[in-house]
Amino acid sequence: MVKIGILNLQGAVSEHYDITKKAIENMGIDADVESVRYADEVAECDGIIISGGESTVIGKIIERRGIDEVIKENNMPVFGTCAGMILLGKKTDFDQPLLGIMDITVGRNSYGRQKDSFESPISIFGEEFPGVFIRAPILEEYDKTKDDITVLSEFDSEIIAIQQGHNIAMSFHPELTDDTRIHEYFIKEVLKCVE
Repeated sequence: MVKIGILNLQGAVSEHYDITKKAIENMGIDADVESVRYADEVAECDGIIISGGESTVIGKIIERRGIDEVIKENNMPVFGTCAGMILLGKKTDFDQPLLGIMDITVGRNSYGRQKDSFESPISIFGEEFPGVFIRAPILEEYDKTKDDITVLSEFDSEIIAIQQGHNIAMSFHPELTDDTRIHEYFIKEVLKCVE
């Protein structure tokens, strides 16, 4: 059975849990979702989702608990939203611990403060999707020499979703909608790694 872990350190953890569970049901597959907090729990998963929150705090806990090493050693697919996007990158505009598993540079809080949060339709996978942006980061740069990088979505000429290998980073919050398509997409990426 495939197991998707929701990293339960901070942010919209329960929302990611609920939408992932719903995505699994919609797909009709033999999979499970579990809230995880420690390296040994992460090691039992086939894929990890990192939610929004405060990326500096999440990064420090990931590093202190050795979660970063488990993810890297197992070449585990990771899906990061908002703060999760920052953590997946190799560089950001603040000195903080990063997973650094995607060849991207991410600017923190690029869409402004909490009061500047907004919702807008976006296009992803050639379809319209509800985009929820809360103190959202922006992808400032990515390594265009890498063949395994694909831009998944742009909004106002800014890249808001990108994939490298089986890892996916998004500046918005798909877990705050009722739409399971993005989570289903990530689960399919995890399934490719376990087949």
